[in-house]
Formats: sequence, C-alpha cells, structure tokens
Amino acid sequence: MERAGNVETAVEPPRPNAALHPVTAGNVPKTGLPAVVPAPPPRRRKRLWTAVGLAVALVAAGAGGTYWWLHRLPPLPAGIVFGNGRIEADPIDIATKFAGRIAELFVDEGDVVRAGQALAVMDTRDLAQSLGKAEASVRLQEKAIREAEANLVQIRTTVALALQQMERTESLLKGGFATRELYDQRSQQVRAAQALENAAVARLNQAQSAFEEASHDVGLLSVNIADNTLVAPRNGRIEYRIANVGEVLPAGGKVFTMLDAGYVYMDVYLSTLVAGRVMVGDDARIVLDAYPNDAIGAKVTFVSPQAQFTPKMVETQTERDKLMFRVRVRIDPERLQERAAQARSGLPGVAYVRFDAAVNWPAHLQGTR
Repeated sequence: MERAGNVETAVEPPRPNAALHPVTAGNVPKTGLPAVVPAPPPRRRKRLWTAVGLAVALVAAGAGGTYWWLHRLPPLPAGIVFGNGRIEADPIDIATKFAGRIAELFVDEGDVVRAGQALAVMDTRDLAQSLGKAEASVRLQEKAIREAEANLVQIRTTVALALQQMERTESLLKGGFATRELYDQRSQQVRAAQALENAAVARLNQAQSAFEEASHDVGLLSVNIADNTLVAPRNGRIEYRIANVGEVLPAGGKVFTMLDAGYVYMDVYLSTLVAGRVMVGDDARIVLDAYPNDAIGAKVTFVSPQAQFTPKMVETQTERDKLMFRVRVRIDPERLQERAAQARSGLPGVAYVRFDAAVNWPAHLQGTR
C-alpha cells in the first residue's frame, strides 16, 4: 500500500514473464484455473500428412504400373488398324398399314421376338362386316351362274330343235312337198334361237365375271384383315413401345421399334492414311469393353467414299482428327447366333480391321481366350 496524501492506493505486484518462467507441474500458480498446455507447431503436422500421402501414391502407382505391365497387349502388326465405336443393329419400325384402333398388344419393350410372331392386333370389326358382305355377294353370284347355265342349256335345246325342223323342211322343199315360205320361216327360227344362245352365253360370262369380282373382294378384305395383325419381319428384340392399347393411329402409325438381330454392326472412323487401303470384305474383329477376352469375327461391309468430320462421341488415335472415313464392320450372322447375348446394341468396344491378308491375327484377336 502506498499513501499519496490522504488517499491509499493498492500497488499490483509484478507478473512473472511466461517466456522466462514456463509453466510446469512444480510452478503452477495457485489461481484455481486449469493449466494451459501449448499446442505443437502446425508445420510439423502438415509435413507428416504430406509424407503419408506421398507414400500411398507411390504404392498405388507401383501397383498400377505392375498390373499394366503384366496385362498389356502386344503392339498390332502393320497391316491391322483399329477404331472405337458402339454395337448397333438395324432398327425396324412396326407400323400399321391402315388407320385404326389398337385392339391388343402381345409383346413389350425388351422382349425377344421371332420372325412371323404376332406383335399386335388392330380392331378389324368394320373389315369383318365388309368381308361378310363380300362373301354373301359371292354366294349370290354362284346362284346367278347356275341359273345362267340352266338357261343356256334350255336355249341350246331350242336351237337344236330349230335346226332339225329346218333340215326336214329343206328335204321336203327339194321333193316339192313344202313351200319356200315354210323353209324361210324355219331358217328365221334357227337364227332367232342362235341369237338367244349367244345372249345366254354372254349372261353366263357376265355372271362368272361378277363371281370373280366378288371373290377378289373377299380375298382383298381377307388380306387387309391379316395385315392388321402386326408381325415381326425378322428375329430381334423390341426396343421401344410407342403406342398403347386403345389408341387410334393413322395409316403408317408406329406401334413398336425393334432391332434386327441378324444385322449387327459397328461403325468406326479411320484416318485417310489407312482408310484408302481398307476394302469391302476385309476380315475384322470386334472386342467389346464388357467382354475383353472375346474377339468376335466380322467383315467390312461399307467404306464411305467421302471424308467427314469426326462425330463428337467418337475417340480417335490422335487427339482430334478433323476428317475421317466411316467404315462399317458387320458381325458374321453365324457367329452372331452364338454371341447373341453379348452383342447387344449400345455396348462400346473396339473394331480391328485387317487390310493386309498376309498378316496373321495376334493371339488376343484369334478368338475366345
């Protein structure tokens, strides 16, 4: 305590310097507060995590490099080129021939169908009524034909009788037992009977023509009713169902889109350096990303005569070749039957084309490994 005049003031004792007097277990001040333990320097912790990360990266890089070295493929011979693409199949639109309402659908998206299998049926009640009418007309014309035939038989009998009477009259005329007038009458009767015969023959021909016309109407309506049953033209798979039961479609309205299982191909794009050496019929192989151990046999079926800009979804050997030639590689239909489950539309892969027949296929492209 210090006294300044009549006022007493309290003087605070000096605080110890933390740098000169560090806090330890033996000199903790008796203040009742917890001791403050200093944190380790942050730089030391950062260096530790950096070292751990570098070690992990080195181990991963070493493992990846080892795997690549053990599984890398040998380089291709000079007579073989490759390009990437996707498996595609020819789409087929299943559409109506006539305007009408969908009565029933037998398949749906993803179903495998066979050639000739019924896929849908259109409402044909109006055509069925027209068919009944045409069939009734056929029956009516059959009766008309029978009537015309009977009439013709009757008239021909009359013609035969008229000819006999004229011949007898002619004999009597020569003997002087008949007049010339009677002979002329018999001749007129013959000509009249023959005219009736010709008319009867014409009516019979007309009835037969009407019968054929009615029969053609029956056949046409039967064909139209059959065409209202939509069938699969080829073996394949239903990709899209576009319409539903009860919908009214115009003529040519699409009901399904199917993929032709017999025409599966991959379009690749080759540079001008090698596209000129590729010919239609060259041997090829397709390796899908999903089945890297299977090399599917194929043939080159199309080489574009004009260069085009490379589509954006296509990767090329260089970063970006501007002008490329489209080459279509089609899978052999016989081998396609064996790998129908693998060669599905949309699967990515690589197509290898051998433009030099003297070059042998590498081991990994000979077939299933």
